Amino acid sequence: MDNYEIADQFSLLSKLMDIHGDNSFKAKSYAVAAFTIEKLPEQLTSIPAQKIFSIKGIGESVGKKIIELIETNELGVLKEYLEKTPKGVLEMLQIKGIGPKKIATIWKELEIETLGELLYACNENRLLLYKGFGEKTQKNIKDAIEFYFNNIGSYLYQQVEQIVDIFQHQLQKNFPDCFFDISGEYKRQLEIIEKLEWVTNANASVLKNFFEKNDYKLVAEQAAYISFKGKENLTIGFYLATNNRYKVLFTTSSSEDFLQAWNKKFGEIEPTVTSEEIIFSAHQLPFIPAYLRESTSILEKATTNSIAHIIQPKDIKGIIHSHSNWSDGVNSIEEMANACIERQLEYLVISDHSKAAFYANGLSEERITQQHALIESLNKRLAPFTIYKSIECDILNDGSLDYDDEVLASFDLVIASIHSNLKMNEEKAMMRLIKAIENPFTSILGHMTGRLLLSRNGYPVNHKKVIDACAANNVVIELNAHPRRLDIDWRWIDYALTKNVLISIDPDAHAIEGFADCKYGVLVAQKAGLTITNNLSSFSKKEFEAFLIQQHHKRN
Repeated sequence: MDNYEIADQFSLLSKLMDIHGDNSFKAKSYAVAAFTIEKLPEQLTSIPAQKIFSIKGIGESVGKKIIELIETNELGVLKEYLEKTPKGVLEMLQIKGIGPKKIATIWKELEIETLGELLYACNENRLLLYKGFGEKTQKNIKDAIEFYFNNIGSYLYQQVEQIVDIFQHQLQKNFPDCFFDISGEYKRQLEIIEKLEWVTNANASVLKNFFEKNDYKLVAEQAAYISFKGKENLTIGFYLATNNRYKVLFTTSSSEDFLQAWNKKFGEIEPTVTSEEIIFSAHQLPFIPAYLRESTSILEKATTNSIAHIIQPKDIKGIIHSHSNWSDGVNSIEEMANACIERQLEYLVISDHSKAAFYANGLSEERITQQHALIESLNKRLAPFTIYKSIECDILNDGSLDYDDEVLASFDLVIASIHSNLKMNEEKAMMRLIKAIENPFTSILGHMTGRLLLSRNGYPVNHKKVIDACAANNVVIELNAHPRRLDIDWRWIDYALTKNVLISIDPDAHAIEGFADCKYGVLVAQKAGLTITNNLSSFSKKEFEAFLIQQHHKRN
């Protein structure tokens, strides 16, 4: 059990105590403990039991519970609260905009115990009768529940990676004489996965017997397809193919639009083909990987042999957009720089939060001066590796940036992002974004829509107008590679490329481990056909410095 899991247990305990109206002092102490544990630089499981009690923010009572969790993998007091809390009430904690106090009102005063009942109550405006529930709050709750219901059983690509590996191993182990080719959404590298699917020659009845023995329920059974669902609520499906393995693999790992265009241009695929590559070479086409089989335009590019070299994870040359312990990051700047050097990266862009992000320990003007002095001293020691001075500067409510021009001029580059007042209409969002893009100090537009996959839709924007503005003002658009963001949406990258707008695959790393998230940005960027020449973080150090010179000319 790692620190994040332990922190989650205490956070949940705190919320449940608030819902039940129990000891508020204890509830707050558990919430503080959760925050403290999540920020610890060392795993609690590796700390001697007696030393746990001396950690600031822990104390004896919480310390004993931590030891109980580590030793038994269970927290007795939390188990008691879970047993006396209806399942539907627990589910309400997953809904944005409903805190423990509001849940207590919904449960105890409205006598609602399920999300379905709560949605119905919102439709009847029943929440407006209670203190703390205005019309806007009720609408937000309604929208959040509908969003939640639409995404049950959906997972981030990153969340299912390990599951795929485990299943692949187990399938090959239990069915050694059969093939299992991963297909569907996962092979296409979609950012949201609702089904894990394989093409196989395994017998349907044998598969059925195996999965039912392992507590999976049958979801669908057809002549050439069978699927199951287990406790993780993820559909596991199998396309049954005996003599037409590669035809089925091709069709099940391509989008409907791509398939229709293919069939119209080339006709049906022969069932006897012996590889996916042969399907393309038979028509004098270069191989089109599954991640590119989305739109019809890729067929036109393939026909004219204009599929460029697609970006790969190894093509990232530097880390852009990263947070150190000067704001809300975990590691020091030096630790992050050394981690980059170990990974044979050429540069690091430190972009801590600006002062408006007080909740993230955003940098005051005085602290910026101190940080820049530190970076300069580190650059002397670590040369030829270079740390660049940056800031993730808040786009304020009126579209202005968080510092005056003199402070902004002290940075090598500025990443402008919206973090506050996210519940905007399109007109408001566009005003803020366009004004920030037109600011000559803005080099990169960070996470364009503020979305969090499966949690928050993000504010509405006119993607074409934002991209056009970036083209007109020489602003790079970030592809925030955090698996929960992946923002800009890859579906708009092609339009950005037609406007000669650079993309920057950035991890938004708050710890060294976050550097690895670049991979997920690359995977979705591949779907848009992004190349290293179109991606800022693939620039060599020399190319990156040439880019900075251009940006500094723009300021003048």
